[in-house]
Amino acid sequence: MKQPCVYMDNAATTPVDPRVAAAMAECLTADGCFANPSSTGHAPGNAARARVEKARGQVAKLIGAEPAAIVWTSGATESDNLAIFGVARAQRERGKHLVTARTEHKAVLDPCKQLEKEGFDVSYLKPGDDGIVTPEAVVAALRPDTLLVSLMHANNEIGVIQDVGSIGKICRERGVLLHVDGAQSAGKARIDVAEQCIDLLSLTAHKIYGPKGIGALYVRRQPRPLMLPLIFGGGQESGLRSGTLPTHQIVGMGVAYEIAARDLDADAERLAGLRARLWAGLRKLGSVHLNGHPEKRVAGVLNVSFEGVEGESLLFSLPGLAVSTGSACTSASQEASYVLRALGRSDQLAQSSLRFSLGRFSTEADVDYAVTAVTEAVQRLRGLAPAPARA
Repeated sequence: MKQPCVYMDNAATTPVDPRVAAAMAECLTADGCFANPSSTGHAPGNAARARVEKARGQVAKLIGAEPAAIVWTSGATESDNLAIFGVARAQRERGKHLVTARTEHKAVLDPCKQLEKEGFDVSYLKPGDDGIVTPEAVVAALRPDTLLVSLMHANNEIGVIQDVGSIGKICRERGVLLHVDGAQSAGKARIDVAEQCIDLLSLTAHKIYGPKGIGALYVRRQPRPLMLPLIFGGGQESGLRSGTLPTHQIVGMGVAYEIAARDLDADAERLAGLRARLWAGLRKLGSVHLNGHPEKRVAGVLNVSFEGVEGESLLFSLPGLAVSTGSACTSASQEASYVLRALGRSDQLAQSSLRFSLGRFSTEADVDYAVTAVTEAVQRLRGLAPAPARA
């Protein structure tokens, strides 16, 4: 019998939770809540609007926000772009400096590079070899003309969690806006936008078993940052994001966030145990390196480099295991991970890394299968490699 694929790349292959799918289905058929939620002149439109607003509240509750602070987008990439371009272009007369980190997602780094072409200055902070960007490094980078600091809460490749609360307090004291990419941490680590002094927070649904193609940007209400929209049209979402709202996707995101809020602590404890089991099995191979801080990380992500093998060869040797060699959004690139190189890893080690993502449907049997499959593949590839290739 063919071995079924064991999914350990939940960042890219997360299924929709059946409870989420059921709620979405209610908004897709003629006997359901299918109307345009902006058409509030009739009962079907008002019913759809009510579902949208309920979902807004469900998302807001997970992060300790007011429902009115949630702006629907197509996902975290758009939310990142809206936060960065929106603030920079609206406030360019006040300043032209931004601060971010070398380990950010491309959805942050590429907008920053575009802003540099438009005359802005961007400081790219280098993290420590554990992946942590210290508050002291942020303080040192701030200037009188700094508009925005943009840092992700949990890194998408190595899972390391940044102390956004301490950084947020620093930014608030200096009058600098803080944007946080929370795509990888929402529903997996505690977020409180008020306590952590977060002004803008990017969110997505599909990382926590919701549908792909829907996300949100939290925008602080009092005072609301001056921003320009990326998309113009009907003026939906307080003028920040025009376009007909996809009721079924929004409802799905709301249910996914409600489930995540309820199960966060229990899920984190279970996943931390599975991650420890996985790491204990892999490290027995020897010449194996854990990437990122060993404790300050989301529970389900483990990034490991293997000496003496090449990452793509290792990946192709694991047909029954869904893992990745880096970010799902840059998996087409053959270059070594820029995140791991920023941590000081050599090109060889960066290229020989695998990212394992454990999730809601992962089991001990999945972990044990992964350990066995990777062990066999690494031992075989090391046996084939010429001696000089071994680190």
